[in-house]
Amino acid sequence: MRNLVMAGTVVLVVLGFGDHVWWLAAVALLYLYAQYGRSSSAAARGGTPAGPTPATYQAYRARRDQQAKWERRYRRERPHEARRQERGK
Repeated sequence: MRNLVMAGTVVLVVLGFGDHVWWLAAVALLYLYAQYGRSSSAAARGGTPAGPTPATYQAYRARRDQQAKWERRYRRERPHEARRQERGK
C-alpha cells in the first residue's frame, strides 16, 4: 500500500509542474494516507495505540502505586504548580 501511495505521489508531483492543482492532490493523498492508511494497518496487525497492558493484576497494581507515589512527590515538591493544575480542572 505504501509503495502505491508513494508512486501516486511522485506521479502527481511530476504532473504538478504543468498544473499546480496536481501538487495539491499529492498533498491531499499524503495527508489521507497519514490519517487513515497507517492507523488501519496498525489495527490489522493487532497493535494497540494506548500502549502495552500489564500482564497481571500485580503488575497493574505496582504501576498504579508507582504513579500515585510520583504524583504525591510532585505535589509535595511543587505546591504552586499542583494548586494551579487543580484549579484548571
